[in-house]
Amino acid sequence: MSFAAGLLLFVATVLAMEAVAYGAHRWLMHGPGWALHRSHHEPRTGPFEANDWYGAIFAVPSVLLIWGGLNGGWGDWAIAFGAGVSAYGAIYFGFHDLVVHGRLGHRRPPRSAYMKRIVQAHRLHHAVDTREGAVSFGFLWAPRPEALKAEIKRRGHVGVRASASVGAKADAGADAG
Repeated sequence: MSFAAGLLLFVATVLAMEAVAYGAHRWLMHGPGWALHRSHHEPRTGPFEANDWYGAIFAVPSVLLIWGGLNGGWGDWAIAFGAGVSAYGAIYFGFHDLVVHGRLGHRRPPRSAYMKRIVQAHRLHHAVDTREGAVSFGFLWAPRPEALKAEIKRRGHVGVRASASVGAKADAGADAG
């Protein structure tokens, strides 16, 4: 495989992973995998939460693809594909865990319109603490916060925490986690 083809496959994989992450978040984590994901919608009591296991679980395909490409004779496509999956995971960790949730004590308010939109959409996702009623399941792309607020309202505020003011929580940007 040429370098250009490998690079194209890598970038395409990173972009496609947003759809995979959306589906896994919406139908797995907010479905049969809620037992692990619930911890992410509750206040954290230590440095880790049960939801962190998803990072390890989702790393397995990436590791297998890269290993297979390097050692199993699967071809360069497997390395590029596995590296794209891994890169998406690193980007996700950086944005989600570090920027949005300040997991390592780092909390920097978003400055760009793009990051403000991502953070507000994620705040609206967390305004709902049940597996039903949540909005905005992707992470690198998010609908406008106004559309998400309207959807929560249309659903009758199902699952919205009593302490969460949907408008105020989302408008706070990167303040509360």
